[in-house]
Amino acid sequence: MPPALTMRAMTRPELDTLLDWAAAEGWNPGLNDAQIFWDTDPEGFIAAEHEGELIGGGSIVAYGGRFGFMGFFIVRPDHRSQGLGRQLWQARRDRLIARLQAPAVIGMDGVFAMQAFYARGGFVLSHRDLRFAGLGAPAPPDARLVALTEVPFAELARYDAAHVPAPRDAFLRAWIAQPGCRALGALQDAVLQGYGVIRPCRKGFKIGPLFAADAETAEALYLGLSDHARGVPLFLDVPENNPAALVLAARHGLREVFGCARMYYGPPPRLPDHEIFGVTTFELG
Repeated sequence: MPPALTMRAMTRPELDTLLDWAAAEGWNPGLNDAQIFWDTDPEGFIAAEHEGELIGGGSIVAYGGRFGFMGFFIVRPDHRSQGLGRQLWQARRDRLIARLQAPAVIGMDGVFAMQAFYARGGFVLSHRDLRFAGLGAPAPPDARLVALTEVPFAELARYDAAHVPAPRDAFLRAWIAQPGCRALGALQDAVLQGYGVIRPCRKGFKIGPLFAADAETAEALYLGLSDHARGVPLFLDVPENNPAALVLAARHGLREVFGCARMYYGPPPRLPDHEIFGVTTFELG
C-alpha cells in the first residue's frame, strides 16, 4: 500500500516552488503564467503533503463552472514510483469534477506513455499536441496586424470563446497584457480574423494561442509574433489535427521537440480545429 497523502489547497508561494521543480526537469513555463492562472482561479491548485512535507501538486483550473483543465502535475523525484502520483492525479480529477456543472467536461495534455492510465480514469483521446521549436526572426510590418489593445475587448472575447471550450474573459484580459508579451490581432474590413500572443518564458518565448480564420492569416500573425523574439528560442504548440498548422511550422523551419496527448473527460467540445494553429499552453490550464 502506498503511503497516504494529505490533499489541500496550494498556497501561492508553493506554486512557485513546484514550478521551480518543473523547470529543473526541463519544463519551460512562461514568466507570468503562475500569477495569471492563480488570479484566474485561486482554488484551481492542489498541494500534496506526506508527513507534513510538500511532495507534489497540480492545477485544476476551472472556467465559469463549464470547463476545467488538468494541467500542471508534478511529484518530487524522491517520492516517485510509490503510487503517490496516482493518488494525486485521481484527487485532482475528482475535485475538478465536483467543481463543474454536470456533465463535467475536462481537458488535459498528457504524456504519450500515460495514455492508458488516463483512459482508465475516464479520458478519451482527441488528438496530439506537438511542440515545435526554432528561432524568432525579424519581419516587416503588416497592415493587417494591430495591437490587441486596439480591438474592442468584447470582440476579442467573442472570437476567443469560439475557439476554446468555455469563455475565459478574466484570463484573457491578463494574458494579452502580461509584461514582455506581444499580442496581435488580424483585421479584415474591421472584423477580427485571428489573434495571437507571444510571451516570455524561462527559455525564450512561446506563441500561444494562435487562432486564425485561414492559413494566410495565421502566417501573417506568426511573422508578427516571431519578430518579437528575434534571434532567440521560440516555441509553438501545434494541434496535429490541423494539417495547415503543421505546414506553417515546417515552412518556418521549426523542429518537433515534444508532444502530448490531448484527452477529454465528458462530452468533447466542438471546436473549429482548422482555425487553431497554436494552443494557449500545455503547462497550467
